[in-house]
Amino acid sequence: MTQYRNPEAIVETAWLEAHLADPALRIFDCTVHLLYDEAPPGQPYKVKSGHEDYDRGHIPGADFLDLQGELSESASPWNFTLPLAEHFAAAMERHGVGEGTRVILYSSSSPQWATRIWWMLRAFGFDNAALLNGGFQKWKAEGRALSTAPPPTRPPARFTPAPRAGLFTGKEEVLSAIGAPGIWTLNALPPELHRGENARYGRPGRIPGSVNVPAGHLLDPATNTFRPAGEVAELFQVTGIKDKAVKVIIYCGGGIAATLDAFLLHQLGYENVTVYDNSMSQWAKDESLPMEAG
Repeated sequence: MTQYRNPEAIVETAWLEAHLADPALRIFDCTVHLLYDEAPPGQPYKVKSGHEDYDRGHIPGADFLDLQGELSESASPWNFTLPLAEHFAAAMERHGVGEGTRVILYSSSSPQWATRIWWMLRAFGFDNAALLNGGFQKWKAEGRALSTAPPPTRPPARFTPAPRAGLFTGKEEVLSAIGAPGIWTLNALPPELHRGENARYGRPGRIPGSVNVPAGHLLDPATNTFRPAGEVAELFQVTGIKDKAVKVIIYCGGGIAATLDAFLLHQLGYENVTVYDNSMSQWAKDESLPMEAG
């Protein structure tokens, strides 16, 4: 029977409720909203922080992480670009994350916002982090306690980044991977975007040769939880991605949904998984880069 290799990286709502008083826990709401109807000219969407959602009610003891505002490179022309290691470390320290702490991440919508920060933590050498299965949606649906209190004051923390090469990549590696044997390029966007039926990011279509496993298909729509490991494994395998030693490059619109696929591939034991930071937000606007559709 297929199982996730690090079950401690996915925690259930009942477990979290029982451990809310643990002084080593750092719980974070990671919610972001993409407003497609309010997108400025030339942009695929408007980014809105989920802080208002947090203020209206959150898991007791939770803090809020602003992915765009404090955990992305502010000088980048694209949203959500990976920041410098020292920038990320300073933000973690401000929120009390460091040696001896365990991080629990959730969002009020898709878990892709939480998996993005989980993947970033891993990229900077911090492994003691987990996703709340079902996120805030499941927590609230189960009638568990909510709070509107401000973030708790945490003792000073020391976050020492130890960057891992290869967890994020850029357009040059993606371009060189087209047609290369032993490398799979995987699109985590919805099928209509993969087929080129929507020009949200500029030129419609996909990176040539890429296969499609939409991030949303990896979730149980009724509970927002991760689908069982066997079902998730089958979704990847039917595309041809069966050998866990092959290199898998994952992209989406801005390197967010791709981390949901990456997280679960990692959980299934795939050893060489990387996320194309900036993804189609960069690729589709660069006329020198190839696209295919249909």
